[in-house]
Amino acid sequence: MALEAVPILDISPYWSDDKANRRALAAEVDRICREIGFMVIGGHGIDPDLVAEVESVSRTFFDLPLPEKMRIARPAPDILRGYQPFKAEVLSRSRGGNAAAGDLNESLMIGPVDVLDTPYYTASAAGKHFAANLWPERPAGLQDVYERYYRVMDSLAIDLMRLFALALDLPEPYFDSSVDRSISRLRVRNYPAPDVPPEPGQLRASAHSDYGSLTILKTEDAPGGLQVLGKDGDWLDVPHRPGSFVVNIGDMLARWTNDRWVSTLHRVVNPPLDLAALSRRQSIVFFQNPNYDAVVSCLPSCTDAAHPPKYPTTTSGGHLREKFVATQQAIAYAG
Repeated sequence: MALEAVPILDISPYWSDDKANRRALAAEVDRICREIGFMVIGGHGIDPDLVAEVESVSRTFFDLPLPEKMRIARPAPDILRGYQPFKAEVLSRSRGGNAAAGDLNESLMIGPVDVLDTPYYTASAAGKHFAANLWPERPAGLQDVYERYYRVMDSLAIDLMRLFALALDLPEPYFDSSVDRSISRLRVRNYPAPDVPPEPGQLRASAHSDYGSLTILKTEDAPGGLQVLGKDGDWLDVPHRPGSFVVNIGDMLARWTNDRWVSTLHRVVNPPLDLAALSRRQSIVFFQNPNYDAVVSCLPSCTDAAHPPKYPTTTSGGHLREKFVATQQAIAYAG
């Protein structure tokens, strides 16, 4: 029977020594990822004060005048760094949509924060995956807070991939060598309270699936929130649970699992008109994207005679580059 709500899951047993509890958790993760690919997790151990710091400095940044934010505007469609202005992106285009109206959000993005002067990071094959992060002059301390949060999320994402390996009947460190030098991304989105009605079909974030391996999302409890498309075709509201994160798998992990696990369409809807004034919200999103040279091919536990591999082998970097460019509006980029 298909899930009728996004499940809430305590993942703290992953860090316990109780093998039975760890097996039970892995089995539940497998069930959820087969059915809906979304879960709201608690028991993750992330310091709530750090989350609050990210929320605070981000809100201060988005409240700055537009010309000041544009000083660190995203440089090009294939460079995911800096500020992206309101309506500059249409996420549904990553799934072949042709909507013209831009999504009703603005964002600030950074990539890896511990880039080394070694061949992996500097080789031509690395492309722009390790482009320099762009930092605003104000608010003071934003860079420090974002870098600390990035490192914490990167560590949690690696642990989640180890839990996912157990759920897929693989050795726990199976994915380690694919995510230890990742091209992951931290993106904070601001959804302003609307002051004019949206255009027909225009949403805060149009329907899309995420591109990488997994996503870790911190939401806010405000009108006009996240919805997931259920198997019966109905949109399900994702519950907001204080202290929790929303975790979902992306297209790359679905491809790795030969579609045993689903990368589900989701969107951020507009608030009801009578609640528009109360609807400003932020989301803090960590997209785990594996190492650019990570080979993505059907996992050994996800194929048999009845389920041959569906997809040709690819790499993480090539897959992501195509998705990033497809979603962009025709706007003037910095530089």
